[in-house]
Amino acid sequence: MTKDNDLAIAGNATELPRARPAAIPEIHPLPEYLATGARKAIYDDTKAVLQVPWMGVVAMAFAHYPRFYESLWQGVRPLCLSEQFISACRRLRALTEDAVRPLEPPAIGTRLTLLGYAPREIAQIAEMIEIFSHGNFPYALMATQARLLLEGRALSNDRSTTPFAGRHGTDTEVPFVLMEPHHADRDTRAVFDDVKSTLGLPFVNTDYRALSRWPSYFALAWGDLQAHLATPGYAGIVDGVHQALVETALALPNPGGLRPEVLQAAADDDATAEEVREVVRLFQWLLPGLATNVAFFRAQMVN
Repeated sequence: MTKDNDLAIAGNATELPRARPAAIPEIHPLPEYLATGARKAIYDDTKAVLQVPWMGVVAMAFAHYPRFYESLWQGVRPLCLSEQFISACRRLRALTEDAVRPLEPPAIGTRLTLLGYAPREIAQIAEMIEIFSHGNFPYALMATQARLLLEGRALSNDRSTTPFAGRHGTDTEVPFVLMEPHHADRDTRAVFDDVKSTLGLPFVNTDYRALSRWPSYFALAWGDLQAHLATPGYAGIVDGVHQALVETALALPNPGGLRPEVLQAAADDDATAEEVREVVRLFQWLLPGLATNVAFFRAQMVN
C-alpha cells in the first residue's frame, strides 16, 4: 500500500486518465430476459466464459451496438479464457480489497443479527457479495480495453496465452434476484434515489439491486459507505483501481488481435464511434468505484 491509500502498481497509468463524461450518455441495455437469437447466444457465451451468473449492465449496454459488441467480445474472448487474465483479475481484486482496509469499514454482522437476520441470511448476503467481488473485474478489464481501443490506443502485440484449467467462478446456491425500482417500497426507492444522486448516475447498478433483496441490510451498508464517498482517501483508492486496470489492460496479451481501427469501424457500423465511445467511457469511469464499493461491503461482512 502506498501513501494516501493509492494502489501500488508498476509503470505509468497516465495514458488513460479517469474521466467522467461531460454529459452522461443515454444507455440502452437489453435485459437478459428480452434477448433472443444471436443476442441471447452472445449473452450466454459471455456469462459462461466469464463464469458469472449475470450479464453486467456494462455488457448489455455495449450489446445495444451489436457489431461493436460482437467485435469486442470475439477479440477479448480468447484472453478471458487464459491463465493470464484470471490471474490478473485476482490480483486486481486483492489490490482493491487491501486498499479499502484503511477506511475501516464498520462490521455489520452484529447489527444485522440485532435486526433479526439469521446466520444463514447473513451468509447469503456474503455469498452475493462474493459473486460481484469475482465478476466485476472481468467486466472492468473489458471496458478498459474497449476504451483504449476506441481512443486509438494499441494493445499488446503478444498473442500467446496459457489456457486456464478448472473453475474460477463462484459456486453458490443463492438465487440471483434483482430488486427493481418498481418492486421496492418507498424506503428502498429512497435509497436507490440516493445512490443515483450520490454517484451521479441515471441508473442503479446490478450489484446494488441484487443486494437490495435484503433492503434493511443494504440501507445500513450504503449508509456506512456513503460517509466515505466524498473523502480524499476514497478518491485515491478509486483512482488507484483505475490506474491498475489501465496498466493491466495494456500489459495483458492480445490473443484475439484486437486493433483500434477494427473496433472503431464496428462502432461506426452500429451508430458512430463517438456515440459508442461515450458509452464505453461512462462504464470505464464508474467501474473502478463500483469495485471499490463492493470491496467495502465485503470488508463489512468479514470485520
